[in-house]
Amino acid sequence: MNTTWMKTRQTKYSLYAIVYTAIVIAVLAMANFLAQRYNKSYDSTTNKQFSLSDQTVKVVKGLQQDVNFTYYDKTSAFTDPRGNVRDLLDRYSNLSSKLHLNYVDPDKKPQLAKAAGIRSYGTLTIEAAGRKQEAKGVTEEEVTGALVRTLKGGERNVCVVQGSGENDLAESGPQGASGAKDLLERNNYKTQTLNLLRKPEVPKECTVLLVPGPKQEYLDAAVNAIKAYVEGGGRALFALDPPLKLKGEDIAENLSLVNMLSGWGATAEKDLVIDLNPLGQVFGFSAAVVLIQKYESHPIVREMRQSPTAFPLVRSITAKNGDKTTVEKLFGTTEEAFATANLASPEVKQDDKNNKKGPFTIAAAGTYNSGQAGNNGRFIVVGSSSWMQNNILGVRNFANRDLYLNMMNWLSSDEDLISIRPKEPENRPLMMSGRQMRVVLYSSLLGLPLIVLAAGLSVWWRRR
Repeated sequence: MNTTWMKTRQTKYSLYAIVYTAIVIAVLAMANFLAQRYNKSYDSTTNKQFSLSDQTVKVVKGLQQDVNFTYYDKTSAFTDPRGNVRDLLDRYSNLSSKLHLNYVDPDKKPQLAKAAGIRSYGTLTIEAAGRKQEAKGVTEEEVTGALVRTLKGGERNVCVVQGSGENDLAESGPQGASGAKDLLERNNYKTQTLNLLRKPEVPKECTVLLVPGPKQEYLDAAVNAIKAYVEGGGRALFALDPPLKLKGEDIAENLSLVNMLSGWGATAEKDLVIDLNPLGQVFGFSAAVVLIQKYESHPIVREMRQSPTAFPLVRSITAKNGDKTTVEKLFGTTEEAFATANLASPEVKQDDKNNKKGPFTIAAAGTYNSGQAGNNGRFIVVGSSSWMQNNILGVRNFANRDLYLNMMNWLSSDEDLISIRPKEPENRPLMMSGRQMRVVLYSSLLGLPLIVLAAGLSVWWRRR
């Protein structure tokens, strides 16, 4: 009887074990199936470094046509599950069934690579509706930029005016603007120089005209060419420095150009803005460097929020609507700023009775009604060109590069790209006072050993 009971019990437990094993296997199989079909992850970083931006999600989820991403590299580059490129591209493909992701090894399939014109490893091409774009790099900023341009079609050419002392986009020194050129080209823009002294005409292939801080007067013919370009539906960014008359820095007033902009409703005042906001002292700047943290509601700056930007040696801009223009303020100074008309002295007196009190607008954007549907001109006027120079544009603490690209995106009618930037890891250093450091030191060297010793003595005492 006892033997029968034991056998029954063993049979019952065996059945339990089989059922439990079957359940575990089924759960694991289902979890594996779901994991393969629905690739989900959770980004716990505070700035969502490993998540796509809202703008990218909107673009990809809104796809109405099939898009092919083809990445050309060695097999090891995209089979490694830890690879950053594969992780990024998988995030795109998981957003829409319209986006198809392909990996091609040029060594194993050289005919496909040659047919696509691939010359180097790590190349990503995007194709849609017979159009094709090659991303300058495999980052969210550049991939989404190439995707939007593929969907919209057409090249984006930035024509940079040179020949009258403008910032040199080929100069890599601190006062040069090579960083501005590199930034454009990494974001799928093409750049070319334009000398209006030789031929006062803006080519039709120019998507955006950039006037980066001329130091000499423009001839009337050059100004007329710029005027005809914008009023005919062209797009232009004007960065005009205050006309300083200092030793080693003599900037022309450029009245013809200033008067043209004033006729559109964006007047570049003949002054120098000084901002006494103590925030600048935190970064070691003088009051001649204006720091901006508050922005208006224009699409260019709407997403900037509290991202600081820096503007050395800046003049104020008076913005108002013109007969055929609508002009909006982009950002300005605090009430602690003042403007001086004394542009010939390096010393600025705060108590000068001729000073004007802030706040001041230092950048404005406008639209010119060309009378042609869908072909209105756009222009931006900023009271400084130094903010685009290498020594400021590349500073990590400031969002000058974001602002610069946002302006270009708006001018080229690529509003979908505004504020799409790669998310960088946040640097959160542990800041401790001297007293706090001493507490940590003595606690680790003396406190913890004493606690262990006391615990040991307590155990010995109880067992004694």
